[in-house]
Order: sequence, then C-alpha cells, then structure tokens
Amino acid sequence: MRKIPAQIADRLPGAAELFAERGLNDTKIEDVAAATGIAKATLYYYFAGKEEILAFLLEDTLQHVADEVTTIVDGEGSGAERLHAVISAQLRVMAQRPAVCRALIGELGRAARMPVIADMIGTAYFEPVETLLCAGAADGSLVATDNARAAAVALFGAVTISALTYLVTADALEEDLIAGTIHDVLFFGLRPR
Repeated sequence: MRKIPAQIADRLPGAAELFAERGLNDTKIEDVAAATGIAKATLYYYFAGKEEILAFLLEDTLQHVADEVTTIVDGEGSGAERLHAVISAQLRVMAQRPAVCRALIGELGRAARMPVIADMIGTAYFEPVETLLCAGAADGSLVATDNARAAAVALFGAVTISALTYLVTADALEEDLIAGTIHDVLFFGLRPR
C-alpha cells in the first residue's frame, strides 16, 4: 500500500460507515467513491481493493490507540493510575471512530486474518500495557501477575468488547462510566467487600 495523503485519509471514514452498514462484501468500490468523494481511480491507485481500505482504517485507529497508550505508559503516576488512564484512552479513541469499530464487528474474521493488524495490536497495546503492569507491580500499586501478557490481552478484550457493545446498540458510549466500571471490576472485583 502506498503512503496515503491526508486529504484522502480524512475522507475514508465515510467508507467505514458503508462497511459497518452493508459489510465489506456488499459494498462496491463505486459506493466507497460516492460516499467519500474520492474518485474510483484514486482509490485503486492507493488501495488494491476494499480490504486494504478496511485495513488502513483499522491501522489508523490502532495507531491512535498506540500514540495514546505510549504517552500514558511513559508518563508520570503509579502503575494503577496509568492503567486507568490507558483504559479511558482506549475507550476515547474507539468513541471517536464509531463507524470503524462497527465495521470491525462485521468483519472480525477478516480482520483476524490480517497479520499487520495482529502485529499492531501487540505493539500498540499488549507490549506497553504488559510493561505498565510490571511497573505497577514494582511500585506496589498493582499485584504481580504470573503472566502480564495474558493480563494485557484480557484487559484489551474487556475494554474492546465493552466499547463495541455500546457502539453497535442505540446506547451512547459513556467513556467515564465504562472506564469506571472496568476499573472497579479490575481493582476491586465482584466479590462482596
């Protein structure tokens, strides 16, 4: 895939709306051109097809998650404080890109077969959160876990599925409410206190 100019990238969320509503298979490249205002020939110049457009949109979203997570992990505060900030940041990025996230639901099997997406999730989220979990154990704000990578994967899944559940229903994604709920379950559990 070629480097995508900003003026093209900025219009591609219109394609995500189509993918979310119709699915990738039922969306024609002509539909994408009409929805985005990007000429069909230009789309084919930058992308081999619709799957590459979807991959670009997912990669762009993951890059925003990576930027937020890296800033937080490298920032100040206890491991627990930064972990709460990571949860909030992931929810915020997903709330800012609802169509891309809804398209992901419909194309989850296809996205899972995109190696670049799996690699990006590892780099954007699993690795820095694993580091953060270890830092939190070292500073005493989090308990040490036997497998920080598995904990990072579980956390990513909990946040992602929580956000996607709201994004595919009529309910508004209230970032603070969801982040607070995940925080409470994560830090205090569901057992009576």
